[in-house]
Amino acid sequence: VLKEHGIGPSPERPMSWRTFIRAHAHLIAAADFFITEVWTVRGLVRHFTLFFVDLATRQVHIARTTTNPASAWMEQIARNVTDCETGLLRHKQFLIMDRDSAFAPRFRSIVESAGVEVRVTAYQAPNMNAYAERFVRSIRAECLDRMVLVGRASLERSMAEHVAHYHGERSHLGLGNEIPARLPPRREGSIQVTERLGGILKYYHRAAA
Repeated sequence: VLKEHGIGPSPERPMSWRTFIRAHAHLIAAADFFITEVWTVRGLVRHFTLFFVDLATRQVHIARTTTNPASAWMEQIARNVTDCETGLLRHKQFLIMDRDSAFAPRFRSIVESAGVEVRVTAYQAPNMNAYAERFVRSIRAECLDRMVLVGRASLERSMAEHVAHYHGERSHLGLGNEIPARLPPRREGSIQVTERLGGILKYYHRAAA
């Protein structure tokens, strides 16, 4: 039947990007940068933050933040994320990233030497890294764009608070409106609100009995 309709054997069939993502989500992580301008004694300074996303669980790992994502800095991060005991890529087979020049060849070679295949997105195709792009949109719209950040410490604290909210308090449409690190929901008790960053982030839940 397949031959009659011009469909070749399974290994030879072209696979769409969406099908590839859905079929292998538990084996895929994505990496990307976002830029934040922070007030310092020298004026506004750009900070580059590298993060990774587990496509299956939507768990986000903020790698590090720097004002200069040089090759040596990227190499160290590559070693950290591919560590055989604690690296977040130790159980992954694919890493999706865009063509940002910050992803230096040495970064890619270290990742691939750990057995993780790097998949680079096409030119001007942000949807190929949609999970990472969606997180950037979330952390900017829900947190960073609503704050005046003074010093790197305030940026790192704000990111940490948002990631904690993102994992344990914010529902995700792509997960059926579930929360990635959700505790068993309570059926009884009064409704209470938990605030982060002075009320910028809020989470409604039932109080413990």
